[in-house]
Amino acid sequence: MIINTELEQKGNQFPNEIKSVRQEVDTLYFTTQNNVILELTVLRDSVIRFRYGTRGILEDDFSYAIDPENHVGYNHLELSENKNFYIVTTAKLIIKIEKISLQSKILDREGNLINEDEIGFHYEESFTLGGNIVKMSKRSHPGEAFYGMGDKPVHLNLRGKRVTNWATDSYAFGKDTDPIYKSVPFYIGLKEKHAYGIFFDNTFKSSFDFCHERLDVTSFWAPGGEMNYYFLYGPGMSEVVQNYTHLTGKPELPPLWTLGFQQCKWSYYPESTVKGIAQKFRDLKIPCDGIYLDIDYMDGFRCFTWNKEYFPDPKRMVKELLDDGFKTIVIIDPGIKIDPEYWVYNEALENDYFCKRADGPDMVGKVWPGECAFPDYTNPEVREWWADLFKELVHDIGVRGVWNDMNEPAVMEVPGKTFPDDVRHDYDGHPCSHRKAHNIYGTQMARATYEGVKRYVYPKRPLVITRSAYSGAQRYTSSWTGDNVATWEHLWIANNQVQRMCLSGMSFTGTDIGGFAEQPTGELFVRWIQLGVFHPFCRVHSSGHHGDQEPWSFDDEVTNITRKFIEMRYTLLPYLYTAFYEYATEGIPMLKPLVYYDQDDVHTHYRTDEFIFGNHILVCPILEPNSKGRRMYLARGRWYDYWNNEVVEGGRELWVDADFDTIPIFVKEGAIIPRYPVQQYVGEKKIEELKLDVYYAEDTIESRVYEDARDGYDYKKGRYSLRNFKLTGKAKDLSIQQFKTGTFETEYEAIKLNLIGLPFRIKKITVDNVAYDLNNLDKEDKILKLPKDFSVVHMIG
Repeated sequence: MIINTELEQKGNQFPNEIKSVRQEVDTLYFTTQNNVILELTVLRDSVIRFRYGTRGILEDDFSYAIDPENHVGYNHLELSENKNFYIVTTAKLIIKIEKISLQSKILDREGNLINEDEIGFHYEESFTLGGNIVKMSKRSHPGEAFYGMGDKPVHLNLRGKRVTNWATDSYAFGKDTDPIYKSVPFYIGLKEKHAYGIFFDNTFKSSFDFCHERLDVTSFWAPGGEMNYYFLYGPGMSEVVQNYTHLTGKPELPPLWTLGFQQCKWSYYPESTVKGIAQKFRDLKIPCDGIYLDIDYMDGFRCFTWNKEYFPDPKRMVKELLDDGFKTIVIIDPGIKIDPEYWVYNEALENDYFCKRADGPDMVGKVWPGECAFPDYTNPEVREWWADLFKELVHDIGVRGVWNDMNEPAVMEVPGKTFPDDVRHDYDGHPCSHRKAHNIYGTQMARATYEGVKRYVYPKRPLVITRSAYSGAQRYTSSWTGDNVATWEHLWIANNQVQRMCLSGMSFTGTDIGGFAEQPTGELFVRWIQLGVFHPFCRVHSSGHHGDQEPWSFDDEVTNITRKFIEMRYTLLPYLYTAFYEYATEGIPMLKPLVYYDQDDVHTHYRTDEFIFGNHILVCPILEPNSKGRRMYLARGRWYDYWNNEVVEGGRELWVDADFDTIPIFVKEGAIIPRYPVQQYVGEKKIEELKLDVYYAEDTIESRVYEDARDGYDYKKGRYSLRNFKLTGKAKDLSIQQFKTGTFETEYEAIKLNLIGLPFRIKKITVDNVAYDLNNLDKEDKILKLPKDFSVVHMIG
């Protein structure tokens, strides 16, 4: 469907003159002569919802994406009018609604135009589909840039692109393949240093055109549902992403082990193979926390069963793996094998839990087990039943995480690779067809899985992973980017996709390291590990059809470099966990593209390679074969080269050497980076001390370290430790203040400061106003050992 370029185009209808306006607390209703309603709601001073109805009707208001815990509240709301406009004013925004056309303009309080309708809302009645095709067009400005939209494998800046949201099983997708697995109809616009976001909360097959058809127009549309979108204002990109993440929900903290390294393949079986892989990790001293069982662990691919030939005693195996530090994660797909001897199938059949075709019979499709029926996860009763199915796997056998795959939903041997449009869904009491439910099917499956794993892994915390997702899925699940390929192009895609997912509220994401399809060279595998250890979710996964993809599958050099980078990740776990804490509490993404980090620097608007890991570390992966280094852009500010501690001035392009065993990594001056010792798995060793790498700056910089019991829910009762550090550097003087909150007592008693880049020789140190014996200072390393709860340490040159 093409958006109209001519107003007169047949079939399009437009709102005309406003005939009435009424206000109910935070919501305004504008009704036109031709019975179009605009319901405008002020959720926060910078978050405005626009919802349009035709024929004077608004549908039942229901959304899977919006977090029920989303707190709303604004400081100011005022309605006024002049000759041409109704004017809605909040503490942050001015919204002008044109009286003759219902078109809107949004300005900040200084009067800068942020966003304006081109035609604005228009629609076409679709008698073949029923309902309306709803459309919105916005004026775009020269230089305006666009970001977000979930897992699209395209250039980070979407200007000039057109994309579609329809969750699709896209095995071995490539650059610019669209659509693929996820549907996140949210984008960020950046116009003249002002960032805003638009979230089009419509689960139908939506499309977005970013100045592709017309250079000065951005539009979005869907062949059903409502024109219902949220406008989120910055002006910082960080505020837009945080507003969006508050709106669609934040995750709970995962157990710390899920941030460790994880190993997967299609498939590890029988038990002796699984145990052999685990043993090899320990023998070679390559840290690893998770091991995955793909579909072959089941009896004939029947979910919630075990192949007793391959795994005669799964409970014993899972426990033995756990004793060695390995948590077991198993795959569960939505397709339930049609088999009258199979208890899961019979229960669902008896209770009428399967999705149905319009004329009544169950939806039947082929997946791995052969012919399957599919639970309707949009029915709360079905979700409750599904959650309960995890009792045996999780509570009795001891599995610690569940991986949902094929949940787009994927169906084999049919043209669209999914359900036909006429399949019916409950949609939480708002019955609908698959056209509406398709994009959220995977998320509702992940939600039901999460409720089950959470219930039965208690008092531990759950891990759920999903392939398909819609906005808001981050409340229940982590994700990975699906079936990629072992090519250099896919390494570029992987880097891009994870940055984009982080901008789209879904930070707990990673890729199949090394590529799922085909076989990587040792060099590609190393370069992918070097990127993957900086992704929030870190897992090697391969189809295994072309050879093995464990760290030792190549040669000793590859094994050693892989170990070195996985060890680096393990030492950075407190840094990564702190980043997750900020994501879970404040909606701050764990990775930040350079444009997020410094949107005022125009050089960042088209950068795809470099990103900020957490708040203080800049990473630039090597994405080409036979590289001895690369050109990269270093963001503005002063940075320390991680490998040699040289100080480098940013805001420019530079050449960086990066042989096979290294990649460009820079640390922001003034940063305090927490480090743990290398462990083979989380919790293997008692942490004897917290090491802090302190990067000197002539400035005042804040850093944080969040810790808790690493699993369980005590942190929700205040049993956590949050250390806020404030570094203040002067020419001959450095002080670090610590403010601690939370009641958790860490197991270590001492903090070691590793002072980097100090421009003066220390002549005097005081700790909480008491002189420190300089003989205790390791002169070579400038390492200072302090009691863990010191308030202030002061070093004078």
